[in-house]
Amino acid sequence: MAEITAAAVKELREKTGLPMMECKKALQESGGDQNAAVEWLRKQGIKTAETRIGRETSTGRIATYADVSAGVGAMIELQCESAPVANSAEFKQFANDLAKALATGKGAKTPDELLAQASTQAGKTFKEQKDDMFNRIREVFNLSRILRIAAPCGAYAHHDGSVAALVQVEGGNNEVAKDVAMHIVAQKPQVVRKEDLNPADIDKEREILLEAARREGKPENIIGKMVEGRLKNFYAAKVLLEQPFIKEESKTVGHLANEAKMKVVRFERWEIGK
Repeated sequence: MAEITAAAVKELREKTGLPMMECKKALQESGGDQNAAVEWLRKQGIKTAETRIGRETSTGRIATYADVSAGVGAMIELQCESAPVANSAEFKQFANDLAKALATGKGAKTPDELLAQASTQAGKTFKEQKDDMFNRIREVFNLSRILRIAAPCGAYAHHDGSVAALVQVEGGNNEVAKDVAMHIVAQKPQVVRKEDLNPADIDKEREILLEAARREGKPENIIGKMVEGRLKNFYAAKVLLEQPFIKEESKTVGHLANEAKMKVVRFERWEIGK
């Protein structure tokens, strides 16, 4: 029987994502040949990472971590193949740990850079933890995108992890910043303030409203005020600070922010797989 080196076992493990002992046995059965070992594993019905490349990871979770006082916020998207796995306690914890590490650790510019960092499991990187989950669960996991903002932030993720938002603020507190993030998740604004809209889009909407008012036979001397009033609905559909706050529709998000002495700088809203 060919001598199986530790380096060969490690190479096969990296290729297949399988435990060391399974890799060693496959190499022993295949005379140390890497390709033959993969083929032997497949014949045994053992799913390897290689055989699952291309499997659709269409579900998963978006996890967030934010702290206004600490001046940091992060959001990650961790995808998998099935809803039961995405809703499992282990998967949720792994996603949350990644978001917290991204926010409070040394940061990362790419998913691979984050996965290479130490995980909450002693002696393991996040990649090693992810590979261990694959070994047991036999589903592909993909850390598809990450975002870190080195500034005060609020965050909110829907209970099923399907959609989340991260909002950068100045002033305020965690509670109000989280409420604004929750509003963003629910109401899907496009921009923070009116000035962020494309002026051409505003002009086009104003033209449409003017023509509609004239067709209604409204007097020219009041059409201008009518149009400006109707533009509020246009702004409310697209502009965060102009939208009625979902928890208290008698005030806008802008009024809520002013009351908390908080300025909304920017936001990111993600949906799983989009």
